[in-house]
Amino acid sequence: MSDTIEKVKCLIIGSGPAGYTAAIYASRANMFPVLYQGTQPGGQLTTTNEVENWPGNPEGITGPEMMIAIQTQAQRFGADVRDGWVTKVDFSGDIHKVWVNETKEIHCETVIISTGASAKYLGLPSEQHYLQTGGGVSACAVCDGFFYRNQEVVIVGAGDSACEEAHYLSKLCKKVTMLVRSEQFKASKIMEERVRKTENIEILLNTDTVEVIGDGQVVTAVKVKNKSTDVISEIPATGFFVAIGHKPNTDIFKDFLNLDETGYIVNVSGSSKTNIAGVFVSGDAADHVYRQAITAAGTGCMAALDAERYLASKE
Repeated sequence: MSDTIEKVKCLIIGSGPAGYTAAIYASRANMFPVLYQGTQPGGQLTTTNEVENWPGNPEGITGPEMMIAIQTQAQRFGADVRDGWVTKVDFSGDIHKVWVNETKEIHCETVIISTGASAKYLGLPSEQHYLQTGGGVSACAVCDGFFYRNQEVVIVGAGDSACEEAHYLSKLCKKVTMLVRSEQFKASKIMEERVRKTENIEILLNTDTVEVIGDGQVVTAVKVKNKSTDVISEIPATGFFVAIGHKPNTDIFKDFLNLDETGYIVNVSGSSKTNIAGVFVSGDAADHVYRQAITAAGTGCMAALDAERYLASKE
């Protein structure tokens, strides 16, 4: 074994609420965790201006402030938080091998995967602009819907998740316009019927988003095109929600871990265990249902406890 290979008792791949919570629990259990933050330190929450549903912050907190606080808490207990991202793994043997930035090799007794999932966006320059300004583009109605109470919003998507988010927004917003890019829904019939029967949801089939319009800081309307007639129109809106799916950041694990048809890591029910002993998963890399900061943090705790028990069983 080369002297350049580092040995680690607990390696946490990815930051965010899941990774940092795992680091807190693993540190307190004297597992001396090493955490690599990945390509987006702090995870998806660093792109969220306001978080008002995190317990213990009655006045709300910004996403970046929240993640800095959780990271600081993990480091206070001794977590070794590092820049860099994992580019390759080998879980085929008793030793879990991980490579960071394609060069550094680490041999791990346990691995906790907290790589999350990335929301899919349309890719429009205007959409990305208002996503960055925090002025009206979101991929999470449950996270951000509250900010659009009694306002008019637009949501794009055609699946079950889009229908769920549209229905959720309909309870908060004056009007929800749902853009379906094809001539029919992809959602189950029961979900389609639910949105069709909701009075303040207007459904526009066969409709593409052309541009998200605003004053440079906040969204004021959405320009759309009817693909059947080529007619372009503008829909007044203060919020634009994208619900076209998420992509779990799990590609580097596909040769070793069981993934479902969309790429989420399959965990043993009721635990954070994967099909590889000593490798655990937390957060949105496995969760395609809830996708909330609080549930991610909870599974980060589970993963650290499962890893601790695994190590104890090998002593």
